[in-house]
Amino acid sequence: MFGIIGIVVIIVMVFGGFVVHGGHLEPILHALPFEMIMIGGAAVGAFLISNDFASVKQTVRDIGKVFKGPRWKPADYRDLLCLLFELVRLSKSNPVGLEEHVENPDNSAIFGRYPKILQDHDAVELICDTLRAASMNYDDPHQVEEVLDKRMEAQLHHALHSSHALQSMADGLPALGIVAAVLGVIKTMGSIDQPPEVLGAMIGSALVGTFLGVFLAYGLMGPFSARVKQVVEEDAHFYHLIREVLVANLHRHPANICIEVGRQNTPHQVRPGFGDLEEALRALKQEAA
Repeated sequence: MFGIIGIVVIIVMVFGGFVVHGGHLEPILHALPFEMIMIGGAAVGAFLISNDFASVKQTVRDIGKVFKGPRWKPADYRDLLCLLFELVRLSKSNPVGLEEHVENPDNSAIFGRYPKILQDHDAVELICDTLRAASMNYDDPHQVEEVLDKRMEAQLHHALHSSHALQSMADGLPALGIVAAVLGVIKTMGSIDQPPEVLGAMIGSALVGTFLGVFLAYGLMGPFSARVKQVVEEDAHFYHLIREVLVANLHRHPANICIEVGRQNTPHQVRPGFGDLEEALRALKQEAA
């Protein structure tokens, strides 16, 4: 919602201010389709050259994050803590029984209670791989911590690719606008024998290219890149929560302590309340009894 509001505000303020100042939109609207073909087409072409097909799909998909915001909501963090509580408690009371849930999470009754988390391949794989590593009785839990840190760093780097791709487009758009403007000047110079009013209109049309390149770069693509990066980094807290709880489990802390460590390390805007989480965990214990 805020993304749409922001776009509307940008357009209204820029073009509204231009009109209020006495400007006329007709020359801009007349030149806009042709300039957009040159600038937008060149930007898309450069984007396709610099990215593979998977990256293009990821970037197009991630543009939706500008409007949808983070995937993981506060209720999802509570559900994640409940899921991890069940798995950690089972790993301590019945390590053999845990194996069926870790090896086949799609058919696990525990994972099945949290369908949104189960649909996230990265989260499920992170949980299962770490619990599987814990069952190997590592002499030094820091070995697993190091593997987790490297894995999550690589995962975040991959998730931020869309933001970097959009920022690259934003960086190139002003220069592409200048290219379009130069082409407009070349066209104008070919009609130098025309009267001043005709030349003025042609020069104004050429300058629309410079305006459009700068406007798209700093008014749309740049903010899109920044927002995608912000959303990706916020969603990364979900996976950091998994790390915190499972690392605490590697250090042989009780299940309740592991969950509280994870809760305390969750950002306040998505952190479940202590009372709400306790109530959810109590319901799980009663269901298992």
